[in-house]
Amino acid sequence: MTKNNKAFIEIPRLGVNYRPVKQRLADYGEVEQPLEADQLRQQAERCMDCGIPFCHGCGCPLGAIIPEINELVANERWDDALQLVMARNNFPEFTGRVCPALCEAACTAGLHLDPVMIRQIELAVIEQGFASGKLKPTPPEQRTGKKVAIVGSGPAGLAAADQLNKMGHLVTVYEQRWHAGGLLRYGIPDFKLSKAVVERRVNFMEAEGVVFETGIKIGVDLSGSYLKKKFDAICLCNGCHRPRDLMVPGRELDGIHFALDFLEQQNCRVSGEPFQAAAEIVATNKKVVVIGGGDTGSDCVGVALRQGAASVTQIELLPQPPEQRALSTPWPQWPYQLRASSSHLEGGTRRWNILTESFSGQGRVEQINGSLIEWEFTNGKPISFKKTGTKVSLEADLVLLAMGFVGPESNVLLEQFDLRPDSKGKLAVDDSNMTPLAGVFATGDLVTGPSLIARAIAAGRNLADTVNQWLCSEEQ
Repeated sequence: MTKNNKAFIEIPRLGVNYRPVKQRLADYGEVEQPLEADQLRQQAERCMDCGIPFCHGCGCPLGAIIPEINELVANERWDDALQLVMARNNFPEFTGRVCPALCEAACTAGLHLDPVMIRQIELAVIEQGFASGKLKPTPPEQRTGKKVAIVGSGPAGLAAADQLNKMGHLVTVYEQRWHAGGLLRYGIPDFKLSKAVVERRVNFMEAEGVVFETGIKIGVDLSGSYLKKKFDAICLCNGCHRPRDLMVPGRELDGIHFALDFLEQQNCRVSGEPFQAAAEIVATNKKVVVIGGGDTGSDCVGVALRQGAASVTQIELLPQPPEQRALSTPWPQWPYQLRASSSHLEGGTRRWNILTESFSGQGRVEQINGSLIEWEFTNGKPISFKKTGTKVSLEADLVLLAMGFVGPESNVLLEQFDLRPDSKGKLAVDDSNMTPLAGVFATGDLVTGPSLIARAIAAGRNLADTVNQWLCSEEQ
């Protein structure tokens, strides 16, 4: 087809196609609906085919070849687009659903107009590949005989396993929970990422030869010395799941929980999987306060609303971001600006500039006590704050702490390998992703700290390259 060079001007960007709020609050099905084929073609045509594609270089951690993918979709060459998407991204069905789309923030069309719908186009390509049967398991024709253990089945571990398997190595993935997927399965709600999508990819990888051993806690059920004897290389990809706590007076009261415990329980309920917990965490008929303004916090909002909470309030220490890109984060940087997730569009209240100072109640939390604060800015970024003198009190039957993560959970395996994270919870590795222990590698959040799914997949791919080089060298 003849390219319309003014499409990014003449064709408006479409809004995200969500199911009606009333309908989606009644279930845990995915809230976003796919666009029609003609809509996708037109949206892909909006790509400017830049001489220097910042979406590819500055935006996507995976280096997705975005302008070429858009051109193929605009010309309805879906099979070719699928090959190009898969060339850089092992799991576009995951990133297409839950990645914040750094690529779109760096899209040149977004300088003065709206950026291209890159995330939705990527998702449509992979889903069309599955639906058409064009995407089929392809086990490697030859095996090297080298054995690799992957500890952890989150996006970094899955990407490393997928790449190493394609290289012909014999890969076994160990996961302490009953199903593979890590936070993809247990941390992200089904209304954003259906667990059927995760299971489909795990089954696909199994068909290509990857072995998954679930319900096994490495370091306890299997020792580090056992792995060293059985495998030629060990890859630690078990994430950074230790949540940041809020040690203020009243923290010991019942009804105060970490966000991930709340989300994991609901994910298990949806999939019919039993879970072991000291207390069942349910928001039904409760006044819920979520402390933390990030994605995990907004996920808690969405789940609490579906469970029938009496009210849901999300509070944040930081100031409310501006509605438009702040001058402190000029294009093509990831913009500092206000964002509303699908959960925020469903209900609840958001509040900023609140410093939580204590919890109060009779045995169980009944109230959050704090102060309003005001921030001082340097170069447009909030740097320090002071109290305004105004006190804040919020009624709460259930408090969910969603303030991020500070390091790996207590890890017997690291102790057995005599590997210790630094004061920031990060595990040190060299340029080849190897720890101080020969043959033991690490990547993902365990090394970098909490990050995005696209960066985790990129880290897993990089790890696979360096592990493959080491396995093929004379050093091991």
